[in-house]
Amino acid sequence: MPTDAEYLCPLCKTSLHLQDRTFKCSNNHSFDMAKEGYVNLLPVQFKHSKDPGDNKQMVNARRAFLEKDYYLPLRDKLINSYQQYAQDKSGNVVDIGCGEGYYTSAHKSDKTRVYGMDIAKNAIRIAAKKYKDCHFSVGSVAQLPFEDESIDWAYSIYAPIKVTEFHRVIKKDGYLLVVSPGKRHLWQLKSLIYRTPQEHDETMVQMPGFELIEENHLAYEMDLEPVEDRFNLLSMTPFAFKTSEALTQSLENNPTFICDTDFIIRLFKRTE
Repeated sequence: MPTDAEYLCPLCKTSLHLQDRTFKCSNNHSFDMAKEGYVNLLPVQFKHSKDPGDNKQMVNARRAFLEKDYYLPLRDKLINSYQQYAQDKSGNVVDIGCGEGYYTSAHKSDKTRVYGMDIAKNAIRIAAKKYKDCHFSVGSVAQLPFEDESIDWAYSIYAPIKVTEFHRVIKKDGYLLVVSPGKRHLWQLKSLIYRTPQEHDETMVQMPGFELIEENHLAYEMDLEPVEDRFNLLSMTPFAFKTSEALTQSLENNPTFICDTDFIIRLFKRTE
């Protein structure tokens, strides 16, 4: 397990240092590493619910779905962007809203220090248990658990965009890669749920302090022949709350189910 994490105490905003299996700051605040290897840096007073983030069903469904590599083209695109643009291949990489670590682990090399953080402890537990060579922490996007200007490359896949926090933790001339849904993402699934499905809004969030370096679309069809994969896709999305008998029957009974992906991938560079 790496021991050089750039963590920040969530209580007093001073550096954390690992002693045995406990992270401590100069003010004696301490955070123990769980047996799986992650650290919880989201104190109870900062939580807005008892168990924030995705529930166990969503986490398990997403893990099962991603392990079938339906989103492998997206992961490959993220790695290609890193290889092309990252100035320091031995720098600090952080996956903001990392979930179960599917994308996080792909960035790990002998030279990189890779961190994954998510508000869902269920997901972080799975990630830390599986990917021992990465750092994982429970934390909030609204208060990232990293020191100022400690990150060379950050990426965010469907996580909330908190520009001020991203600007704080990313180094000058560092990069931020943001993935958001394109207009037709999961269109066939939406069409089974809504009578008049609406396209996703592709409007770019304003990013003061960052320059847009490039914007790409990635779109392809997924052939979801196994019925269990269809339900895992449904269960890992907010569409799970729209489940109906008609939807269930349609997913179960159709011999084939083709579903579109549509991703917008924007790469920003911190310029000031």
